[in-house]
Amino acid sequence: MASPFRTSLPRSTRQLTRQQCLRSTQCLYQRRTYATPNLRAPDASDPKLQSIDVSQLQIQKSTTPKDVMPHDQLVFGRTFTDHMLSIEWTAGDGWLAPRITPYQNLSLDPATCALHYAFEAFEGMKAYKDRNGDVRLFRPDMNMKRLNKSVSRIALPTFDGDAFIDLLKRFCKIEERFIPSARGYSLYIRPNMIGTQRTLGVGPPGSALLYVIASPVGPYYPTGFKAISLEATTYAIRAWPGGVGASKLGANYAPCIVPQMQAATRGFHQNLWLFPGVDERTGQQEDFVTEVGTMNLFACIRSPQGKPELVTAPLDGTILEGVVRDSILALARERLVPEGWTVSERPFTMRELTEASSEGRLMEVFGSGTAAVVSPVRNIGYQGKIIECGLPPDKEVGEVTLRMLDWITGIQYGDETHEWSVKV
Repeated sequence: MASPFRTSLPRSTRQLTRQQCLRSTQCLYQRRTYATPNLRAPDASDPKLQSIDVSQLQIQKSTTPKDVMPHDQLVFGRTFTDHMLSIEWTAGDGWLAPRITPYQNLSLDPATCALHYAFEAFEGMKAYKDRNGDVRLFRPDMNMKRLNKSVSRIALPTFDGDAFIDLLKRFCKIEERFIPSARGYSLYIRPNMIGTQRTLGVGPPGSALLYVIASPVGPYYPTGFKAISLEATTYAIRAWPGGVGASKLGANYAPCIVPQMQAATRGFHQNLWLFPGVDERTGQQEDFVTEVGTMNLFACIRSPQGKPELVTAPLDGTILEGVVRDSILALARERLVPEGWTVSERPFTMRELTEASSEGRLMEVFGSGTAAVVSPVRNIGYQGKIIECGLPPDKEVGEVTLRMLDWITGIQYGDETHEWSVKV
């Protein structure tokens, strides 16, 4: 895809405002992103350091099992299962024997490199129970690929994804009683990798820990959809081209909290991340849409000629490669395109959304992610104005958003036979 951003700066920036200089520089960075290769440590593909021996799994069952909390009392990420899965790694021996042990605290030296230099990456995935009581995972191969991509960006060790999925299946079987049977409920699974070397020197960690914990969770919208309002953030940027915005690093999430809190003080539920640049087609300064909070963003826009389009920002290095995002795009190409839709991964701007809204062509907007699957958007606050996103006042969710939820959850809970649904 051709970049819509210019590649050169003005000959002189002395007479430009500070904001114009900043934006011009960002345009150059944005253009360079398209040619930036995946960065990884030189030893990231060493088979010896990647291999996990599943046959060496050691299991120690908890002697003090917890009570299973009633479904209606579950709070996301507050209740955890009895056990955890962990594997240690050293630069000399690679991955050691995996272990499933009782859930417990970690013992870390105060000089552990993860605590000082953010050697940490994680994933978010879920296990579901179908109508027959079978446990299922949703596209776990995608989570493994993304975690390997994230950890390799920060010099942490990569691993055999298929072997780790086998371990996850065994872990889920042990924790099966915590997986709620009711529709809309699931077991949220959190793989996490940290550098564990004790050092204040900055360099590739010589040791690491990959561990998994799990939390039973309820539906994101327990009483039905509630469309949210967004504030377009123009004073802070989530990710820079050439940076690590495409990696699922803890360091990407903590800086998002203050802008979200700022948006809340002005009556918005969440913030919409923008990236300023120059549209090469028009030569105008634009605010390009990237993500919403910690989710990917989709918009349904009808062209002036009446053709509907489902659009989301391209994976240009600033966008997280969401598993649900990828699933929505695949399902849309399979099921919406035959209905006359265009499905696009392309840059789009707040100007485009504003014009489509004012002309009645903005059909709906929604976020996508593991926790909620989809999250409908009612309006967006931008430059002192409210942009309506196509939802009638008496509705909380649009037709496409609802169809995506039904399609994806139907696969997750095994209603539809699909390769994305993996039985444990």
